[in-house]
This record gives sequence, structure tokens and C-alpha cells, in this order.
Amino acid sequence: MSKRNSQSAKTAARERLRIERERQAKRDKAKRQIIVAASVVAVLAAAGGIGYAVVQNNKPSHWEAAKSAKVVAPANTTGTNGTTVVIGKDSAPKTLKVYEDPRCPVCAEFEQTVGSTVKQDIDSGKFKFQYVGATFIDSHDNGEGSKNALSALGAALNVSPEAFLEYKSALYSAKWHPDETTDKFKDDSYLIKVADTVPALKNNTKFQDAVKKGTYDAWAMAMSKTFDKNKDGVTGTPGFVMDGKQLNGGTPLLTVADFNRVVDAALKG
Repeated sequence: MSKRNSQSAKTAARERLRIERERQAKRDKAKRQIIVAASVVAVLAAAGGIGYAVVQNNKPSHWEAAKSAKVVAPANTTGTNGTTVVIGKDSAPKTLKVYEDPRCPVCAEFEQTVGSTVKQDIDSGKFKFQYVGATFIDSHDNGEGSKNALSALGAALNVSPEAFLEYKSALYSAKWHPDETTDKFKDDSYLIKVADTVPALKNNTKFQDAVKKGTYDAWAMAMSKTFDKNKDGVTGTPGFVMDGKQLNGGTPLLTVADFNRVVDAALKG
């Protein structure tokens, strides 16, 4: 090989090496750009996730939001936001106001022992019945059952006062009322299952839709507020008031005899 050919070969080899180095440098640069871009995306995604979590944590819960939502009042109600629920004959001389929480075990005991007597008294015109619903048990254990059951009671009341009373009785029954520590009433399916024992509510799609959609959730919160701010001095359930006076002095009326005694005295007074 001539000296000239040898020099040309070396030059060509150096050129190929230079081109290959430039190609490798471009590949390395592109790789670095991909890594940086991926890192930026990961950081942004993480930041976005954190931001989303913060926003979600700071959003009011459904029930908190329901406190300020527009109230849809059930039929058969009167007063501000439909929170006055009075059932009975117009000719009845006085009104018995009853304060109850759907999850209250003592309310369930009262309904199971005295409920039928209350219903007879309403039907006979002995007194009118005014219902005030509470949800304080939910507040104690961060539950939802009292609120959800109260909303379902609103859906029953929208069907008829009779359906409301029968459904309330069913919810408090020994078969369906859960232990206070078990928040079964938070499940719409359970509330609908109980409602199927009430003829007027069984397979009632309008009632069921109202329960599932939470049509009366805001009403339930308005009713609960009525309990929280009541002027009768009632702080627990069940509470009984007539003519602005508590009948039981904070002591549950868990027998028919005790109930009749205090109610009859209040009707005379």
C-alpha cells in the first residue's frame, strides 16, 4: 500500500469515527431529554395527585353540603323548609311533639312497646302527633345512618302520613333496627328492603328513586337542625313535649302505663 493510500484510509477512518461519535452524542442527548421529561411528568403528576387529594380532603362531605343545599320538602309538611310534620285529626285537642333519632335504641324500644298505643291515640283523635327527627348519633360516631334514614322517612312522608308512620315503626322494629354501633341505615338498599314491608312503599319506584337520589337529604339536615336548636329543652331521644313542656323529664316512657299517665295528665292540664 502506498503512503498516499494509507493516509486516505486513516482520514476516512477518523471521519467515520467522528460521525459515529456525533450520532452517539445525539442519542445520549435524546435519552437525557426523555429522562428529564419523564421526571418532570412524574413530579407534576405527583404534585397534581397531592393537589387533587388536598382539594378532595377540603371539599365538604355530601351531608355537609346538604346543609346548605336547596331543600325539597316532602308532601304533608308545613313550616320553614317543611320541617313541621303534624299527623292526626284537626279536631284533636292538643299536639304531642315527639323527638326521635332513627338510630336511637331507646326510641326503638319505645316504638316496640308503646308505638301501637300512639297510633291508636292518633287515629282516635286523642291528640295530634308532631315528629321532630334528630341525627346526633351520627355525630357521635361519624356515621350516616340517622341522616340517611331520616331522608328516607321524608320519602315515605311524601307518599302519605300513614306510610311515614308505618315505615318509622318498621325501622324501629326488633327485626330491622340495628345495634346503635352498626350503621346499617347508611345503605339505601337496606332502607328499601325495610320499606318493602310497608304495603304503600313496597316496589314503590317513586319512593325508591327518592331514597337512591337523596331527594330529601337537604330536608333531613334541615329537620336535624330543628332538633339541634329546639326551644323545648330536649337534648336526647325519645323526647315528649306537650304545650311546650317536657312530659318525661328526660326519662323514657317505656311502658304503656307510664305513657298514658303522663299524656293524660298533660291533656287535662
